[in-house]
Amino acid sequence: MTMWADAIRAEAFRLSKSRTTWFWSVFFAPILLLVGGAISSVVIDANATKMAADPEAPPELTQMLSTQPLDLGQAMIANAAGLSNALVLLFILIGAATVYAGDYRWETWRLVSARNTRPNLLLGKLAVVVGLALIAMLAMLVSGTISDLIQAMVFERDLAFTLSLGDVGQILLLAGLCLLRIIQFTMIGLLAAVMTRSLLVALFVPLVLGIAQFFLPMQVLPPMGFLPDSWLSVLVNPGGGLDTLKTLVRGGPDAAAVADGMVLKAWLSFALWTLLPAAGAIVWFNRQDLSKE
Repeated sequence: MTMWADAIRAEAFRLSKSRTTWFWSVFFAPILLLVGGAISSVVIDANATKMAADPEAPPELTQMLSTQPLDLGQAMIANAAGLSNALVLLFILIGAATVYAGDYRWETWRLVSARNTRPNLLLGKLAVVVGLALIAMLAMLVSGTISDLIQAMVFERDLAFTLSLGDVGQILLLAGLCLLRIIQFTMIGLLAAVMTRSLLVALFVPLVLGIAQFFLPMQVLPPMGFLPDSWLSVLVNPGGGLDTLKTLVRGGPDAAAVADGMVLKAWLSFALWTLLPAAGAIVWFNRQDLSKE
């Protein structure tokens, strides 16, 4: 345990010195969300009359143009459910790939591998990526709340704040599921980094696989007779399975429409796409020759 703690401290110290990684992985997405939300609110407000008259306006737009008070507590729940969206996954992956593949790029494995066990070195990297993800999620939650405040100011909506103990638990559960999704997504990057010793591959393989996982249950499998809630559709798309779990946490009509057995399928899909790549990376790394790195 002490050696693992040493690996975590060493990796965290090294990451703390990488300002570029912190900017792209933690701060860029929240800044983009904040700026984009402010611009869209101003543009929509300038065209509010025309948009409000459109009978086919999406419900999100109708809600934005509503004169009802904006409940920041309930908005926080909605923001917590989106902490593992595509934008977050994309930029967190930059930091994760840097951590996972950095020693190959900087040729430092030979300097650290003799001072610790190989599983500890990889698990230390994983622990640091989890910490990085938590900080990025907190930044996104703060950014989303500020964006909601700007929206309320632009549309001149009153503010309200209702947040029960159950709502707090809901936020924590949703954030926990989002963290699990981020970990699962970066596990593919860890395996790719160890197998190829390439930072670019550790970036692009999870992205390509994530896109394929998104479209398979929607475009490819249905014509073959596999429904979205079938075993195969859920097993090939762990992100969709965790989205189903988030729907159940939030409750309401959408949760009631979730098919029976989806909880088991979702958790099994997540476990397979998380544990198998992690185990594969550790096994491959243990057998890897680093003497000439």
